[in-house]
Amino acid sequence: MAKAKDLVIVESPAKAKTIEKYLGGNYKVTASMGHLRDLPKSKMGVDIENGFEPQYIAVRDKTELISQLKKDAKSAKTVYLATDPDREGEAISWHLKELLDLPAEKARRVTFNEITKKVVQESIQHPRDIDQDLVDAQQARRILDRIVGYKLSPLLWRKVRTGLSAGRVQSVATRMVVDREEEIKAFVSEEYWLLDALLSRADGGSFTARYYGEGEKKRELKSREDVDAILADTKDAAFTVKSVKRGEKQRTPAPPFITSTLQQEASRRLSMTPRRTMSIAQQLYEGVEITGQGSVGLITYMRTDSLRLSEDALSAAKDFIIDTYGEAYYPGKPRRFKTKAGAQDAHEAIRPTDVRLTPEMVRRDLTQEQYRLYRLIWGRFTACQMANAIYDNVSVDVDSAGHTFRANYSELKFPGYTAVYEEAKDEESDELKNPLPSLSEGETLKLEKMTPDQQFTQPPARYTEATLIRAMEEKGIGRPSTYAPTISTITAHDYVIKEGKYLRPTPLGEVVTGLMKEHFADIVDLKFTNHMEEELDEIESGKARWREVLSEFYGGFDREFQKAEESLDGVRLKVPDVLSDEYCDVCGRQMVVKKGKFGHFLACPGFPECTFTKPIVVEMPGKCPKCGGKILKRTSKKGYVFYACERGTDCGFITWDVPTKDYCPSCGKTLFKKAGRGPLKSFCINEACPNFVPEEKRSYKKKTSEEKAASAEKKSAAKKTTKTSAKAPAKSTAKKPAAKKTTKKTEQ
Repeated sequence: MAKAKDLVIVESPAKAKTIEKYLGGNYKVTASMGHLRDLPKSKMGVDIENGFEPQYIAVRDKTELISQLKKDAKSAKTVYLATDPDREGEAISWHLKELLDLPAEKARRVTFNEITKKVVQESIQHPRDIDQDLVDAQQARRILDRIVGYKLSPLLWRKVRTGLSAGRVQSVATRMVVDREEEIKAFVSEEYWLLDALLSRADGGSFTARYYGEGEKKRELKSREDVDAILADTKDAAFTVKSVKRGEKQRTPAPPFITSTLQQEASRRLSMTPRRTMSIAQQLYEGVEITGQGSVGLITYMRTDSLRLSEDALSAAKDFIIDTYGEAYYPGKPRRFKTKAGAQDAHEAIRPTDVRLTPEMVRRDLTQEQYRLYRLIWGRFTACQMANAIYDNVSVDVDSAGHTFRANYSELKFPGYTAVYEEAKDEESDELKNPLPSLSEGETLKLEKMTPDQQFTQPPARYTEATLIRAMEEKGIGRPSTYAPTISTITAHDYVIKEGKYLRPTPLGEVVTGLMKEHFADIVDLKFTNHMEEELDEIESGKARWREVLSEFYGGFDREFQKAEESLDGVRLKVPDVLSDEYCDVCGRQMVVKKGKFGHFLACPGFPECTFTKPIVVEMPGKCPKCGGKILKRTSKKGYVFYACERGTDCGFITWDVPTKDYCPSCGKTLFKKAGRGPLKSFCINEACPNFVPEEKRSYKKKTSEEKAASAEKKSAAKKTTKTSAKAPAKSTAKKPAAKKTTKKTEQ
């Protein structure tokens, strides 16, 4: 009789495939496909009166998977629960144990910080019990968010608009965007002036110095009168070099990525949304098919707020840097970074699993997005273990009639870590960066001209996705796993819209935030939300009990809710319309932006007298491959998205494929990709180009053998069901096909 295989349950098929390769034939590795048990969607599912007891049910549509897992678990000697190494992963493992009715001695928990052969094999040899404190912390978060959402959302439906949503973290994030907008509106601009002097030496060479102040004291020029006074003082005065200071300035590399900094940098450098960044990072973590190596996990776990790096990783980085760049590029000892207070420190920072697997070595096996993100992670990690960059710095002060003009210039002397990576900045400095001629103290200079420049102080910038994540992290709002879904939620519900790279609140977001600030001050209070995150951390560390934390929260929340119900009785808040720049073709009124079943559109405010509407035109990246015009995103009457040339029928170009910002290296025309999620490769549609990809080959990502087998089984089961249905009485099947068809249309 064959020996029973041990069962390993992970969350995704991609991870299952990689891990099964590392563990060998004595293990069967299968995927749970995420959550198999959760709170019901149709009701709150929490018995508040009975100690906040959650009422979990099996996830709909996963009955067959659950049955198969029960069958596999029954025949296995040991079941290893290997879901993601975080709170949610721990909770999924606990739900699996309960759902599959596994005894404690049979259910063993293992975690993989990276999907590499060494780590997977070592981890499977050192299993542990499920950490109930981690599970309780996740349960508390889930129940807390469920109570807030299921209490407040219906209130918003009654008082503002049907279909709205409120949440513990999303409402605070929306408030942050609204508060910033209010700061901008309330900002009073102040005048100030810059004064630049173009100076030249007697034997040639010129440079620009900016007004600094009087003597050593810095002074800001507030008006034209201030500038005119300086111009009068220096009109006939000599300009003399007062001091020349030379020295070295060193810059240290940024620490390795944590979740928030990865999302910020990917937003700045790659224009990736936080959700997209985490999706691509998940693919890199779970495993990518690499030529000659099979499926390889390229990065460590990507939901972390720890800056810790393993000794193995530090040693590997040292060897790689010295071998590739030379001894001078290694700082002499490993760099270790201090994790901020309050971080969970459960995992390492985000890094490549093998630093010698450079981005260029794996480029042909990755999609463009995977390659760019891997290059970012690899570069940041490698650079953080390299020597400082060294700059020759020169600072020159020039005196004229007691007024000081200053010029600075830095020149790279030794690249150090910048040979691999430099951190992007949200805003560029307005400092002068012109090279300086060789100057000596006491040297007299000639004034070529003075350039006064009137400036006005600017309001704080609107948040970008990157800066909002940074602000949420600094204020302790949410945790690494919540940043991306929070921003996706507030934009999906039209509380916030993205204009270019900036986030702006909508009138709806302002109305809802106003209601929340007036009636639910605690929910949208940043300090209170931060305190709740700390309470959840206390549960995780075993210092607090989850039911007591929920009870303490609910008492105050319920009182606020009852008061709000009373004060808002009979009230219906109106959301102002968003005016567009377009005018109605029928009656001439200024059109407003509305949201319908298939997204936003323009409508005449004269409804119902005037029913004219038209779609909002969105310009896509790239150019029309036929005429070079702009490509516009359009929506059909049935809600299907397509892309067409701005010249319409004059050009005739139209496609379902999505234009990208990349261009074909051969013909220079815009590359396209299939619509949909996942690692989709771009392709050229120019028939005259050697890189042209025919229609039939413009496929989605390739299916793995397991996915193909599962698809075949599904088709086979569907055929059997069809045959059975054909024999059944007409009455039992009449409604089912129609319901199925409607669902499919909605999903599309």
